[in-house]
Amino acid sequence: MNTPFWPLLALLADGQAHNVRTLANTLNKKIPQLNAAWQEMPVHIQNLLRQHNDVWQLTKTLALIPEHIFNDCARQHGFNPRLLVQTTSTNTILLEQLRHAPTDTPPQICLAYEQTAGRGRQGKSWQNRIGECLMFSLSWSFLRPQAQLGGLALVVALAVAQTLRELGITAQIKWPNDLMLDNSKLGGILIETIPQQKQTTAIIGIGLNFSIPDQIGTATAIQSLQPQAQVTQIFQGILARLVQYLPHFNQHGLSPFLNDYNLLHRDQGQLVHLLVDGCNLAEGTVSGIAASGALLLQTASGERSFVTGEISLRPGAAQCPKTQSSKKRYLLLDAGNSKLKWAWVENGCILSYGKAAYYNLQPLIQDWAQHGASVQRIIGCAVCSKVRQQQIASILPCSVTWLSSMPEALGIYNHYRNPAEHGADRWFNVIGCRRYSQQACVVISCGTAVTIDALTDNNHYLGGSILPGFHLMKEALSKRTANLNRPLGKPYAFATTTPNAMASGIMDAVCGAIVLMHTRLQQKIGAGKPVDIIITGGGANKVAQALPNTFVLDNRIEIVDNLVIYGLLNWVEYA
Repeated sequence: MNTPFWPLLALLADGQAHNVRTLANTLNKKIPQLNAAWQEMPVHIQNLLRQHNDVWQLTKTLALIPEHIFNDCARQHGFNPRLLVQTTSTNTILLEQLRHAPTDTPPQICLAYEQTAGRGRQGKSWQNRIGECLMFSLSWSFLRPQAQLGGLALVVALAVAQTLRELGITAQIKWPNDLMLDNSKLGGILIETIPQQKQTTAIIGIGLNFSIPDQIGTATAIQSLQPQAQVTQIFQGILARLVQYLPHFNQHGLSPFLNDYNLLHRDQGQLVHLLVDGCNLAEGTVSGIAASGALLLQTASGERSFVTGEISLRPGAAQCPKTQSSKKRYLLLDAGNSKLKWAWVENGCILSYGKAAYYNLQPLIQDWAQHGASVQRIIGCAVCSKVRQQQIASILPCSVTWLSSMPEALGIYNHYRNPAEHGADRWFNVIGCRRYSQQACVVISCGTAVTIDALTDNNHYLGGSILPGFHLMKEALSKRTANLNRPLGKPYAFATTTPNAMASGIMDAVCGAIVLMHTRLQQKIGAGKPVDIIITGGGANKVAQALPNTFVLDNRIEIVDNLVIYGLLNWVEYA
């Protein structure tokens, strides 16, 4: 969308009636230019406009604040404002700006209408379409070391939740800093810090779902409760609270806020379980929050505290494994075509990962010296040659149980005509994806080969496709054509050099196959049902970034490292 016409959308975002002549005068444009601008808007925006007797009005409000209102509000509360039409991430922008800035730099605030690489906790992406999310980041300096800012995210979550509740939106907080409406996510907070001499500057990113597409079932939005909510009012309320709370936190820490936080803490007094890497870490009743920001959990062995990091909280009791294998330590192996990956598991949780090329398996030998003393089982999945399987077995003191594909496991039915010829890595990728989604899934592995597999929502594995991987496609072009034996460039929508055209063609082949499989699976299970995308392998990030924007926004896409390992873990723990 052309930058000059963003102001038009921002003016209409309040959902009020606007005379088109007034709009044209305000923007110093002619009415035909406004009409032309509207034709360039995304489809989900175009359909909102109603025109009658020179009056333009949107059928619902959008999460866009006109620049002059944003600037006035920011300056009123002591921030230097910066509004960006489109950017990667407002947190990233402020981090880059402040990393080498003087320590006396005043507070900054950056708001974006559109983010192309928004980030959440634990490396998760934050996806949205134009006008659907309020997204901004602000900086604040604290006379505290980084280690004493553990409660900051909770204070920010409290400020946002209280602001929303004043406006009739009954938000609660899921520890540490997710904004929730019952079990649906309303928004989140991402805090990153920069140590600077005797102080720490925090970059506080806030994202709120203002409106969302109907097909996203795991989230909710402000407009679902308050259809006429104004994003400007929400933004002003959050800033007003933060400029009160942040200095108070700087001086007194989290303790003065705990009573108010606990009142809005969704899981206070409730049974929950905690996960790390998808493994059960602890289970108990939430008894409160420590002054450090840690969660206090009353477990069978007494009260324990947990800090944030990579911990995920889920309501209710944890699912118990059917076997007692989680009481033992074991080693999981993923023997791929080009490298070996492994994970050490104890009590059902992964302790550490490793990987090595086959020409040098010394890292596995060193890992065994550290972790292998009490290992009782070695379970593996192999698509490499028998020679390499023997090479792996020769350096390990215990025998390896190599698992192959199966007609059925964990309630997933394999429709492959001959499971014996089905790649074990594909099978365990499918089993592993159930740690991340219970919907229908397209499971993609980007390795030496690219595999694209389909799993229905009722656990029928339908089969899939195999493509040459990126390097194999490039090798084929190099060997079979006279003028294409050259390094790859970068993929572009319309490549204008031969190296870039090669890279674009290879990436388009993979992305096109993914979109086609997604379409087939959606038709198979029935229109309206979601189909998630789970991507693993070395090329996963490249593929996710190359998928069409509309496809990314309309579907849940999860990038998972070591998906085969998680499939093996599921099988060992629950089979």
